[in-house]
This record gives sequence, C-alpha cells and structure tokens, in this order.
Amino acid sequence: MDTLLLARLQFATTTSIHFLFVVVTLGLVTLLVGMQTAWVLTGNPKWERLTRYWGQLYVINYVLGIATGIVMEFQFGLNWSGLSRYVGNVFGAPLAIETLVAFFLESTFLGMWIFGWHRLRKGVHLALLWGVALTAYASAFWIMVANSWLQHPVGYEVRDGIAHLTDFGALLTNPSLGMAFGHVVSAALLVGGMLMAAISAWHLIRRTTDFALFRTSLRVGLVTAALAITLVQGFGFAQFGPVGEVQPTKFGQGPEAQALITDWTTRFGPGDYTPPALASVGLGFMILIGFTLGCVWLLLPLLFRDWIIRLRFPLWLVLLALPLPFVAVILGWIAREVGRQPWVAYGLLPTEQAVSPVGAPVMLASLVGFSLLLGTLAVTNWVLLARHAARGAGDPPLGRPPAPPNEPTHPEPALV
Repeated sequence: MDTLLLARLQFATTTSIHFLFVVVTLGLVTLLVGMQTAWVLTGNPKWERLTRYWGQLYVINYVLGIATGIVMEFQFGLNWSGLSRYVGNVFGAPLAIETLVAFFLESTFLGMWIFGWHRLRKGVHLALLWGVALTAYASAFWIMVANSWLQHPVGYEVRDGIAHLTDFGALLTNPSLGMAFGHVVSAALLVGGMLMAAISAWHLIRRTTDFALFRTSLRVGLVTAALAITLVQGFGFAQFGPVGEVQPTKFGQGPEAQALITDWTTRFGPGDYTPPALASVGLGFMILIGFTLGCVWLLLPLLFRDWIIRLRFPLWLVLLALPLPFVAVILGWIAREVGRQPWVAYGLLPTEQAVSPVGAPVMLASLVGFSLLLGTLAVTNWVLLARHAARGAGDPPLGRPPAPPNEPTHPEPALV
C-alpha cells in the first residue's frame, strides 16, 4: 500500500473527528455565555437551570475533545516530519500560541468555572465563563491562522532549504484567513443552535415535566441556528473571491491557473497539479445542505405559537435535521483541504515531500490505531451526551449546591 495515501487517510479521519468536537464546543459555549449572563442580570432561576443543564453537556464534549486534539497532533511529528522540518518555523508559531491559549488559559478558566459554583460571586463566576468563550475563539483563530498559511504562504523566506518567518503581521492579514474564520465560527454557532434545538425538540415530543424550560431552549437554539445559517452562507460565498486570487487551481483552469502549473512544472518537475474532483463534490453537497438548513427560518413560528409545538411534526423536522450541519462541516473541511492538493503548503511544499519516511505497514498500523482511538472517544462522547441529555434538567450534577453536613445520629457524650 502507498505510505502517502495511508498518511492522508489517517489525517483526514482523525481531523474530521476532532473538528466535530470543536464546532460543538464553540457553539455551546457561546449559548452558555448568553444564558448565564441572562441569569446574572435577571435573577430568573430558569436561566440558571438551563446553564447547568447545557453546561454539563458542554463539559463532557470539551474534556473528550481535548483528548482527541492531543492524540491528533502527534501526527505532525510521526507522519509528517517533512512538514515539521521544512515549515515548522512558520507553521509552528501560531500552533504554539494556540496551545498556550487552549491548554492553559481556556482549561484554567473552565476548571475554575466548573468548581466555582456557589463558591464564587456571581459576577466573578460569569467572568470566568466569558474567559472560557473568548479563549475558545482565540484558539480557533490561531488554528485558522496556521491553516490559512498552508493555504496561502505569506511572510516567510526560504534559507538553507527551510522556511523562516519574516513578517508575523502577514500571518494575521492573510487573504485566506478572514472569511474562512468567520465561516468556521458561524458554522459552529449553527451546530450549537441545531444541537440545542434538536435535544429540546426531543424533550418536547416526549412531553417531559420541564416543558416550559425546553420550550425556552428550543427558541434560543432556533434563533441562533437561523441567524448562523445566514452568516454561514454569507462567509461561505464570500470566500470564492479570495480563493480565486490565492489558489487559482482550486476550482478552475483559467489563465492564472495554467501559468502557475507551468511554473510548478519547471520548479518541481512534471506532474498532476490539479486538485482531485473530491474537493468540488464536497463543496457542492455542502452548498446544498446550506440551502436546506436555510429553511430553519420557516420554523421560527415555533417561537410564538404553542399549538404549533404541540403538533409535534415541526419538532420532528428539527430533530431529524440535526445530522445535516455536522455533515456540512466535514464536507466544508474536505473542500478546503483537498482543494489544496497536491500541496501541503500551497505552491511551496508538495504533499509527497512532507510525509515521513516510514514503511507502509507501520503507517497502516498507525492509521488503524489512531482511527480506533479517536473513533472510541467520539462514540463515548455521543453516548455520554445522549445519556445526560435524556435525563432532563431536573437537577443536573453541574452546579448542584453542596449538601449540608450530616448531623450525627447519636451525639458523642460531652467530655468532663
């Protein structure tokens, strides 16, 4: 078997699984900030219960998502040593910043938020959650900075066969960064909103005792999803301009693309420099799902008429639509990453030169091992999410007031 193909399959599998954790984390933490802020400002216990219930699901997803991220990043040294050696001085800078933000600041804020219930003042506790959200977005930003550099290398120079960073500001003004980051963030909000709406719809279909509470979270989720799908479509179509400028070969074969291919043939030798058709196929299906999810605007009457909720049919539509944003997220990643091929760093480092010089049996074992590990974490995550989501919002473990100390049944005799 081909070592390069196995390495690419492994990275595609593990990154796809990890990306699903990321979008759920970004989406839910934003909704949590809104609900806990409403609780602090209004004092309404309804918002406290919603924060505790959805916060519990968020914590489960975050913990297992961190584990998938750690496992996934081992591949840069194991499978892609050529990438690390050639562009590590540039590509590693935003990744290092992301690690400091995500694994130090974000995790610290989250730990203090989890264990700070009933121990910290409400304002301080809310500020911690805001810190979790802001560092989560900062983490996503620096990941997109690194990814955008691979899509369009800027601010570097090659010395002694190694790329060196010469202009850090160029990384932040990369033309492939802004719209792509907005697209990822809005997609995460869409996933979070649809997840909240779908779980709430399931409880409303079952007529649980917390009907009014889940009706509120259904409304929050639907409004978030409706606004987010509009942003997703806007940021998505806006990228066609920058993509055509920085990656002319991605979706077309115009004069600029032909000129680039001629230049690459001279520099790197003859070869196929057109991306696989899989990129365009993924893009087409993603756009189709995006337009389908745009129909969520038609479900907004659920916000105002209880009798529509009691019909159950609209609730089933919300529930059955839950997989669509997750599928669209994966297809969008495929369109972005596969469309860059056959380059790891576009026009700079061919993919075949980035893979580690290991045998196919070793790479196959790595593919099977990593895929099983991350697949197990993903299944565990969804089982735990489903189990805790089904329990309802009666008294979630997160934020539960500490039990008063038990009085001794038989008091000890007084000492003389």
